[in-house]
Amino acid sequence: MKKISILLLTAILVSSCVAKKEFVDLQTKHNQAKTELVNVKATLQKCIIEKEREDIKSFSLTEQVKALKEDKKTALKQVENLTVLTQSSSDNIKNVITQLSEKDKYINGVRDAMTQKDSLNLAIKYHLTQNLTDGIQDKDIEVNVEKTVVFISISDKLLFKSGSYNVTKGAYTVLEKIAKVINDQPQMEVMIEGHTDTTPIKRTIIQDNWDLSALRATSITRILQYKFGVKPQRLIAAARSQYVPLVDNDTPGNRAINRRTKIIIMPKLNQFFELLEQDTSK
Repeated sequence: MKKISILLLTAILVSSCVAKKEFVDLQTKHNQAKTELVNVKATLQKCIIEKEREDIKSFSLTEQVKALKEDKKTALKQVENLTVLTQSSSDNIKNVITQLSEKDKYINGVRDAMTQKDSLNLAIKYHLTQNLTDGIQDKDIEVNVEKTVVFISISDKLLFKSGSYNVTKGAYTVLEKIAKVINDQPQMEVMIEGHTDTTPIKRTIIQDNWDLSALRATSITRILQYKFGVKPQRLIAAARSQYVPLVDNDTPGNRAINRRTKIIIMPKLNQFFELLEQDTSK
């Protein structure tokens, strides 16, 4: 009986040792499996992260490609707009150049016309100076070219008696020489201006200095027409009274300077404009 008990105890102990060993083995395998699972999870997590990174990279590249395509479209549109703008600018520049060219022609035409007019007026002044050799040194006769117009200023004491509009005999010599130059330039117009000082005047047919300056201008105009053959269509009689003085009317000498008759030789406006049109059309 005792032997049986020992055998049973031995069997139990042996069985117990085997079970324990198996348990330990199982525990070890479990731990290994658990470790492997953790490693697998870590590897899986790493793979997931790598995939997400690749997806992000792929998405980013896609977006970049898309953005580049949009940039390309925008650039092409800008180039197209620049092409249109460049063409438009080119056309505008051509138009501006054409306009400038036309303006240059016009300006050159005006300059040519003015040069011709200047030359003509200087020639008239030269002829007047030559013809008035005897009297040109006299301070009472002055010939000037101002703004391409010839001005001949004659003191009233060479032409009229004080307060009168009747031309003196001595004035005919000067007027004859002036008329010769005028007749040599049939394309020019002639204006005769009467000027007085501020001394009041009132006579039978003269109410004031307006009347006196007008009557003096028409007296010279009639002599140029009837005596020396200047065509009346070219003559203009003008009265300026006392209102365009050369100096102050404060002394007898200054008043004598202001009493004068101006003979102005100038181009006809219509002929001047015709001259401009001819020159600018070249």
